[in-house]
Amino acid sequence: MSLTDSYDRDNIFARILRGEVPCYRIYEDDHTLAFLDLFPQSRGHTLVIPKHAAARNILDIAADDLKHLIVSTQRVARAVVAALQPGGVQIFQLSGTAGGQTVFHIHFHVIPRWPGEPFALHGRQRAADHDLSEMASLISAHVGAVQGGG
Repeated sequence: MSLTDSYDRDNIFARILRGEVPCYRIYEDDHTLAFLDLFPQSRGHTLVIPKHAAARNILDIAADDLKHLIVSTQRVARAVVAALQPGGVQIFQLSGTAGGQTVFHIHFHVIPRWPGEPFALHGRQRAADHDLSEMASLISAHVGAVQGGG
């Protein structure tokens, strides 16, 4: 796939937005949805996606949609840090197959990191549902206590 391919309206994130596929929700507003990655790189790995932008990556999302997305990403990152108290947090967006992107609906990864924890590869092992459910409850409980954008 190239960086200029058209948007696939049947990608897994579009299906999540339509309610066809369940997810472990962390945060939702009028513009964005945040949910846990089923194949986390670390405990609490969260994805933040736009709800209305049919964009594959950062190169083709409208500026106003990107503003909402990054503010929500900041809000979610603050909630992850408040809930889990990691030593750091990694936030990234991958664009194109060669850039590591596997789901072609723009999204940001929020990955908590702890000292001494190796950088795990994505997509290697699915987290247990009970762990995901517990993590979703823990992080989402902190979203209301933090503010995004400032």
